[in-house]
Amino acid sequence: MDDDNLVIEIRQEEVRDFPAVYNINSNAFNRKDEARLVDRLRLSDAFIPDLSLVAMLDAKVVGHILFTKINIENNDTKVESLALAPVAVSPDLQRRGIGSRLIRYGLEKAKQLGYRSVIVLGHADYYPRYGFEPTTKWQIKAPFNVPANAFMGVELVDGGLSDVKGTVRYAREFEEI
Repeated sequence: MDDDNLVIEIRQEEVRDFPAVYNINSNAFNRKDEARLVDRLRLSDAFIPDLSLVAMLDAKVVGHILFTKINIENNDTKVESLALAPVAVSPDLQRRGIGSRLIRYGLEKAKQLGYRSVIVLGHADYYPRYGFEPTTKWQIKAPFNVPANAFMGVELVDGGLSDVKGTVRYAREFEEI
């Protein structure tokens, strides 16, 4: 449910936001794994500062989304893409459209930056509303065992995943969660 009455500003994360982002990820997932992952990814080669975004409500950080670089590898071929992970909203503000706004904004920003596709491991009933489809459509596989309908991709430009197939390789920081 979108709450159009909420005045949300979305902007690039700043250093001063790090504690709030940590708390939002910890609280949204009810554990610290995703919060620690974000901290580690910020220090990695996969990190893209322009794609670490926060949602602001009344000058307070209430949501966060992160897109990082990944590769889709097939034999000697590597194609760069993005991973969407994690997306989190303060528990008291969930189901009010903030996460949806972060996802839509982030996908558009990634497209503006020249990225062609995004991969997500997520709820099969949630992400298709943003254009995500099971990666089996492109013969793209996860590097670990997950339900096929939960591992999804979206083309940010027409043909963004055409002729792309193989296994997704995440930044090594993902292996630590």
